[in-house]
Amino acid sequence: MSQSATHSTTPIRVLFVCLGNICRSPLAAGVFRHHLATANLLSHFDVDSAGTANYHIGEPADRRAEAIAAQNHIDISMHRARQVHRKDFDTYHWIIAMDRSNLEHLRRMCPPEHQHKLKLMMNFSAHPTVDEVPDPYYGDEQDFEHVLGLLDDACKGLLTWLVRTHQVQPTAR
Repeated sequence: MSQSATHSTTPIRVLFVCLGNICRSPLAAGVFRHHLATANLLSHFDVDSAGTANYHIGEPADRRAEAIAAQNHIDISMHRARQVHRKDFDTYHWIIAMDRSNLEHLRRMCPPEHQHKLKLMMNFSAHPTVDEVPDPYYGDEQDFEHVLGLLDDACKGLLTWLVRTHQVQPTAR
């Protein structure tokens, strides 16, 4: 599939990836879906998240991630953690890693023909204060708030880039 245009009936598939898939990547997917809904673009995208590790397969999002999302009118309550599979490299158009460690793990797993799909989340930030999304797992609520702010900024930039790259138009209401 061409990077510059996607057929209007084929959703643009985006996978957000962190380590355990219970904090950062489900938050990123939720924030991104929220921006898609606000821009009336939800029907053009298929969004999911996964982890590079198998620590939390089948578990819901971390309660603190779910709480900060809910406080911002984002529902991630149905999330269940899963691990990245090799087939994801065929399925998804873009695979967005939260940090360099997970990006490197993805690069080692990814077939050469799909390496161009791998991106680092904070590269899309309009106001980067950090170059990676820090893992809030061992932190407190403020750490989750900080991560949500970083993801909000980076998801806006990612959406702008994807709309331009795929020439996506909002769906008529």
